[in-house]
Amino acid sequence: MNSQERVKVWDLPLRVFHWLLVAAFFAAYLTEDDFLTPHVWAGYLVSGLLIFRLVWGFIGNQYARFSNFLCSPGQSISYLKDMIALKSRRYLGHNPAGAAMIVLLLVSLLLTVISGFAVYGADQGAGPLAGIVDSRHEKLWEEVHEFFANFALLLVVVHIVGVAVGSYIHRESLVKAMIHGYKRLSDK
Repeated sequence: MNSQERVKVWDLPLRVFHWLLVAAFFAAYLTEDDFLTPHVWAGYLVSGLLIFRLVWGFIGNQYARFSNFLCSPGQSISYLKDMIALKSRRYLGHNPAGAAMIVLLLVSLLLTVISGFAVYGADQGAGPLAGIVDSRHEKLWEEVHEFFANFALLLVVVHIVGVAVGSYIHRESLVKAMIHGYKRLSDK
């Protein structure tokens, strides 16, 4: 495939964000109870990455901007039905299912981070919510934190399945595109 047949879709900041988020989330998830310091630092990294993505959703390239891909839940559901039937339309940027996944992941990770800060503040008296969160509610915050971390993990699994199915349907590696940034310009 020559350069005229490809288009740069995922810019470097978005690709670095994506892979750092993968690493930070799994580092936090895998260190949960046993290694507090790396768990907390991974959580801070996730927090910073979420802030970056929210900003990049307004100032990034056209494919990174929320205005380019956010759609109604109905559009996402319709796309998923077409995807299950293996006849979904190809998009250069995020498809409607991907748009829904981005929203769900960002919200789930944000709630994971906030509840994690609450646990850290209540349990250790440290972090951005230290002195604000009552230690009597620590158990509640732990349950909320665990729920959203597990929900985010479920979303990651669904995301990976969606990427695999999308790659199969459209005969292009979406993983490679998230590494080098390019996708085929034409549908075939």
